[in-house]
Order: sequence, then C-alpha cells, then structure tokens
Amino acid sequence: MIDIFDEVSDDLRAERAARMLRRYSGTLIVAAIVILFGVAGQQGWEWRQAQQNTKAANAYLAITDQITAQGDAITNAQRTADAQSLLSFAAAAPAGYRAIATLRAAALYADAGATAKAEAAWNQVADDSGADPLLRDLANLLWAQHELGQAPDDAVATRLAPLTVPENPFHALAQETQALLYLDEHKPDQAKALFSQIASDPSAPDGVRNRADGLLAKLNG
Repeated sequence: MIDIFDEVSDDLRAERAARMLRRYSGTLIVAAIVILFGVAGQQGWEWRQAQQNTKAANAYLAITDQITAQGDAITNAQRTADAQSLLSFAAAAPAGYRAIATLRAAALYADAGATAKAEAAWNQVADDSGADPLLRDLANLLWAQHELGQAPDDAVATRLAPLTVPENPFHALAQETQALLYLDEHKPDQAKALFSQIASDPSAPDGVRNRADGLLAKLNG
C-alpha cells in the first residue's frame, strides 16, 4: 500500500510539474534569455572596459612621453600647454587615468608658477569620489604642502589630519608638513616633538627622516 501511495504521489507531482512547465514555459524561456544576455552583457562590459583602459593608457603615454622628451628645455608656456592637454584628456578618461593625468597637470602648473590652476587640479582629484583613495590622499597632501603659509592654518591642518595616522602611506610626509605648520603657528615645542617622532620612525623615507633630524638640530640650537 505504501508503494502504491508513493507511486500515485509521484504521478501527481509529475503531472503538476508538467502543468506548471506548460503554464510558465514562456516565462522560463524569457528568464533564461535574460540570464544569457546578462552573462554576455557582463563579458561585453569587461571587454569594453579593457579596450577603454588600453586606449586611455596609450593616449596618456603619448602625452607624457612628449613632455618627458622636452627635458630641461621645457618652458613655462610649454608646461601650461601640456597641463591643458592632460586635463583635456582627463575629461573623458576612466577614473584612474583621470586622477593621474590631473595630478600630473597640477605638478606642471605648479612648476610653471600657475598656483591657482595647480590648486584647482589638486582639489579636483581630492573631491573625485571615483578616484582611488590613495590618489585623493596624495592630492590633499600636495595641496597642503603648497598652501602652507598661504591658506589659513586651520584649513591646512584639516587636510593633513587624516593623512598623519600611521596607517596612511603618506603619514611621514604629512607629519613633516604638520610640523612645519606648527612652526608657522609659532609652536616650536610641538614642531620639535613631531620632528623627533619622524626622525625615529623606521617606516619614514630616508629623506624625510634626514630632514627631520636637520630641522630638529636647528631648533635645538
């Protein structure tokens, strides 16, 4: 009896499944097509992304190779023109190349003495939510270094604060700038304490440690 009931139950389940399949076959086919197109779309998107990145890399290298080829003979007018070319490229570039090109343009503007344009470029990267956090931090650091003694001290301190934590890759450079800010604020004791911390930091670059040692020696007389 148990076997008969099992067979009847199996038949009923099979019949219900067949009815459901007939009833929803159109929906299932559409769903399958959507899934297939979704997979194909994802692959197509990845392919397009790779193509765009390759195109952007070639365009960026073409501009920067031209800049490098000018060497020491480059003039401020050429620096400004090259910076404008980089920003034009950045306007339509993927996020990574957009940030890198804008930072390079800012450096050229700064070297050409176009401080306001350099500041605008650094701020553009710092405010770019699509940029890598590391590049945004670098933009904030460069802005703070160049604005030290120019912008209000509290504005510079605000930019530096999140960069001075030990976990940040730029913490030694940010601390160095913060120590210089203390000197600008006539706080020599705080500056000396921070220079001493930098000088004894094994993770700080050699150049930063050496500068901290030198400045500490001068402050101590």
